Amino acid sequence: MDKKIILTALVFGLVSIVLGAFGAHALKKVLNTDQLTSFEVGVRYMMYHALFLLFIGTTQLIMPEQKNIVYYLTLFGVLFFSVSIFLLSTSAVTGMNFKFLGPITPVGGLLLIAAWGVTFYYIITKKV
Repeated sequence: MDKKIILTALVFGLVSIVLGAFGAHALKKVLNTDQLTSFEVGVRYMMYHALFLLFIGTTQLIMPEQKNIVYYLTLFGVLFFSVSIFLLSTSAVTGMNFKFLGPITPVGGLLLIAAWGVTFYYIITKKV
């Protein structure tokens, strides 16, 4: 499980760096300021959660079953939150209408909040 968590963290980190560079160089020319700012939020949150998953994958403070819960909350949270932002903010460039994803973004945000919250709970209730 730890290997899967760390590999996911590394993929999130890699993708966020690639998309950050893409946004700063290629998309800067074709997106308006609001769209670019939204895109950058998606990149930033993906990187934050790459680092979070690195912590989860290497800590001994929570049990493997608990790591599994945090992993899936984070995985789906990033996919719903960041990926929906990427698609929504670039819809003018792609010509595709992703407005149906609008309600998915806050669901992803809630999953990310839940991941942090349950991690806090698991650690604070851990018997030493």
